[in-house]
Amino acid sequence: MISNQILQGTIDGLKAISRVELCVVDTDGKEVVSTTTGLNDVSRQAREFAQSPADSQEIQGYSYFKIYDESAPEYILIACGTGEDVYMIGKMVAFQIQNLIVAYKERFDKDNFIKNLLLDNLLLVDIYSRAKKLHIAPDVKRVVMIVEADDHRDFNVLETIRTHFGSNSVDFITAVDESDVIIVKETEDPDYAKEVEKSARAIITALDKEGIANVHIAYGTVVGEIKEVSRSYKEAKMAMDVGKIFFTDRDIVAYSELGIGRLIYQLPLPLCKMFIKEIFGGKSPDDFDEETLDTIMKFFENSLNVSETSRQLYIHRNTLVYRLDKLQKSTGLDLRVFEDAITFKIALMVVKYMKYMERTD
Repeated sequence: MISNQILQGTIDGLKAISRVELCVVDTDGKEVVSTTTGLNDVSRQAREFAQSPADSQEIQGYSYFKIYDESAPEYILIACGTGEDVYMIGKMVAFQIQNLIVAYKERFDKDNFIKNLLLDNLLLVDIYSRAKKLHIAPDVKRVVMIVEADDHRDFNVLETIRTHFGSNSVDFITAVDESDVIIVKETEDPDYAKEVEKSARAIITALDKEGIANVHIAYGTVVGEIKEVSRSYKEAKMAMDVGKIFFTDRDIVAYSELGIGRLIYQLPLPLCKMFIKEIFGGKSPDDFDEETLDTIMKFFENSLNVSETSRQLYIHRNTLVYRLDKLQKSTGLDLRVFEDAITFKIALMVVKYMKYMERTD
């Protein structure tokens, strides 16, 4: 339903134009918003008018107008004064507020529909019938984006993003919990990733201007049917989680770029612990000293190239070979052998995943 703040702003603006004091009460005669404090007690007259068949009426120096929600009176507008000019102004104000009610009700209904769609709370037949009723195209391409900000409690991220998208009527922006804002974005671009990345970067910039830092955005793959939107949402959620584990240097993460991280994220913890124990015994690969870990990571970055790695580490080639030999003795894995290097790389990722899951439990 339309908020009192919006309603107050509307009648303040209309009063400034018309120079007629206005008041909106509910059908019980209780004041909702008003441009004046000098209004006489009109509760009884408003209640009686609400029960009458008339759409407008002059009572004791005031003009009364009904504002409908569908076929039932929702509010009573009271214009201070009588006569043809006040009648015309009152009818225009009532019409404006009635249109606001319709617009906000449709927005609320769409928002509620999108939330249930994302959470898989709708039957297939209900998805298409409600989409038709709400004038939402069922067969356009869409992708789901999730926006998360560390300081979301101190700022209204949802409203900031809605303002950024402006009057865009094809994209839907909502929230299903306190931490994330979800965008269901329509796209016709075959290279949708480029389009989404551009939108994501613009959102981060807009939030940064509002003082909202540490923003992360994840998105799923494009779906062609409205019934599949929940799948893109689940992909975006996974991309957000996997990004926190394996892509901490990125603020935008795509589901299609998760690689092996997607597989590891779906492993049960007991299986992960069994894998680490099987490969390293009772030792974890991240128990090594910082120098050894730096050596390993630089070796991976340089595609197991000994000469290039030693050059970038500013050490002699023989020193690097010594470190790799020492690592082989303690773990049984020779990182110069591709199969052993892959095993060690996966083990490091598994340990990261295990630590993340332990922190979040």
